[in-house]
Amino acid sequence: MDVPASLRRWFVIHFAVDLAFAVPLILVPAYTMHLLGWTTVEPVATRLVGAALAAIGLQSLLGRHHSVEAFRTMLGLKCLWSGVAIVGLALSLAEGAPPFAWALLGIFIAFAMVWNYYRLRLRPRHPAAARQRVW
Repeated sequence: MDVPASLRRWFVIHFAVDLAFAVPLILVPAYTMHLLGWTTVEPVATRLVGAALAAIGLQSLLGRHHSVEAFRTMLGLKCLWSGVAIVGLALSLAEGAPPFAWALLGIFIAFAMVWNYYRLRLRPRHPAAARQRVW
């Protein structure tokens, strides 16, 4: 099975979006979060989120030419990351997070839909491979 060219493009898009958020979160966390509406900022946690975004985004760029097996592994990570982020953002919004959190939630939902679509599309089809877990 080949990796669809569209998925490879999504990995590059994901890299760009992740880095667009990661760099300011790492370099100027308080300034960035205040611009986005947060009044209280913990720079260590903010930089850790930036680091996670940078690492996942960079791996998307570096891995965009890898095998289908590598894509399955990365899609598993991306599905988990986006799913847990959605839960965390929803809980934060319920507790009064700034309005920009809705935009972040929308971004994570959109990426989760893309990653889950391709995860299902790339799952093994023959019986021996079906016993292997994609996660």
